[in-house]
Amino acid sequence: MNQELMNNEQLKHISMNPNEAPIIVGLDIGTTKIAAIAGRKNEYGKLEILGFGRANSNGVQHGQVLNIDQTIKAIQQALLNCYESNPDLEINEVYVGIAGHHIKSLQTRGDIVRQDPEIEIQSWEIEQLVGNQRKTFIPAGDQIIDVIPQDFHVDNFQNIKDPVGYNGVKVGANFHIITGDRNAIRNINRAVERSGLRTKDLVLQPLASASAVMSDIDMEAGVAILDIGGGTSDLAVFYEGILKHTAVIPFGGENITNDIRMGLGVLKSQAEAMKVQFGSALADEAKANAFITIPGLKGMPAKEISVKNLANIIQARMGEILDFVTYHLKQVGLDNRALNGGLILTGGGSQLKHLIQLTEYVTGLNARIGYPNEHLAANHIDELKKPMYSTCIGLILKGYSDYEHKRKEFDNRFRKVEVPESLKKDDVAETVAPPVSAETVDVKKRKGLNSFWDKFKDGIIDMFKEEGDQEIR
Repeated sequence: MNQELMNNEQLKHISMNPNEAPIIVGLDIGTTKIAAIAGRKNEYGKLEILGFGRANSNGVQHGQVLNIDQTIKAIQQALLNCYESNPDLEINEVYVGIAGHHIKSLQTRGDIVRQDPEIEIQSWEIEQLVGNQRKTFIPAGDQIIDVIPQDFHVDNFQNIKDPVGYNGVKVGANFHIITGDRNAIRNINRAVERSGLRTKDLVLQPLASASAVMSDIDMEAGVAILDIGGGTSDLAVFYEGILKHTAVIPFGGENITNDIRMGLGVLKSQAEAMKVQFGSALADEAKANAFITIPGLKGMPAKEISVKNLANIIQARMGEILDFVTYHLKQVGLDNRALNGGLILTGGGSQLKHLIQLTEYVTGLNARIGYPNEHLAANHIDELKKPMYSTCIGLILKGYSDYEHKRKEFDNRFRKVEVPESLKKDDVAETVAPPVSAETVDVKKRKGLNSFWDKFKDGIIDMFKEEGDQEIR
């Protein structure tokens, strides 16, 4: 990446302010790209991007790390580009997204009888309740990635968001448990560690993407998030403020490209270029008399490709992906009458022309494209506002959820780094905030750090994940 380097002496002083937010790095290891983004929240709760790098991904197929050496080289290239955008960054630990065919989810219900029902419910009892779910029987070779409480109940009182402070004999909850193949998890951790980094946490990619593109209003109304990546399409469904379902659909943008390559008899690079420049997800919208000229190989005559045929191929595969979405929504009993927030499309594959129209036709849900703009501070380059970076932005938000709940675990002696000029837009004026008191700023900091993650994890699960982190590592 050709990003302008910065020469700012102010970047070199060390901040000892314990109230200043840390720099958190998200690492998105995808099938087609690997992205590393470093960010920090300002006092208004918006992310300032301090470093950005990406590289082509070679060792990942369908969301799984298969060739560790090639993946390491791609991660290191992305980190190098990130350092070039801001040489004053120091990156040691990262939040990593995980997806792939091996990801599964299941619903469980757990209860505990309290030792002393005369006193109010304490946080350690919730820790015990969540910890018990990590002993849930799962197939051999799988590993629990995350245990997410959906809603709690105390005696006969149902649908409680936070039971701490309630009084009762028995407390329980419904849980959404996410599992993955142990070897696939190990390969991700190996690739990250051998790149000189430490995995702070593994985060399911559809949950990361959802946190970047979804608002609290969407979550309350009921919404489905579909992240169309290179190797997989990741689905997360929310209803009444609760995570109801997650799924990894085994098709993505790479499958569409391969269909074009096989169906039209062209090179993979030509298929990708045609998909991006001339592709449409709705064949009826493509011009029947339009053609694309492909140069012949080694003296062979040029090939004429019908734009209509190209759109037919794309629509067939995208329709298959959307059929999977409809199937998963029916599984959990949610449809267009329940999900008033509709379907939010994000990821690199969401940029196909006429995809919204096809989505609404197949699923019956209102659809729109989800951008991570809402969480970004003003004056950043447009590249970072594309849907393909939703997962990476969401990983940073997940890190801030951890920071809010486990602030003491973070080292406050981090480097003071400013937003580099190469990551700013020259034609956008900086937003000037009115003067505020120190007390007001402190309140805004606390409000800004209340993220989407606090809603569906109920502000509890992040406090008790140390055991799970050790298992993954």
